Amino acid sequence: MSSAHDRPTLRVDWPHCKARGLCAELLPEHIILDEWGYPVITGPVSRRAVKHAEEAVVSCPHQALRLLEPARR
Repeated sequence: MSSAHDRPTLRVDWPHCKARGLCAELLPEHIILDEWGYPVITGPVSRRAVKHAEEAVVSCPHQALRLLEPARR
């Protein structure tokens, strides 16, 4: 079983984010929207959702979403 430290994480580049919400539509199990429409990352990406996270990153119209691999120990 992998821990949260062994899983990829999503990061938002706030100056580039324009609160379109597409990322939350593509990855609702890991991204919710706040009251202004900005993404809130709910935690590390599960291994089964990595491909969907990659699609959300590529689909962001403002390139404001990043998928970071876990640090190697």
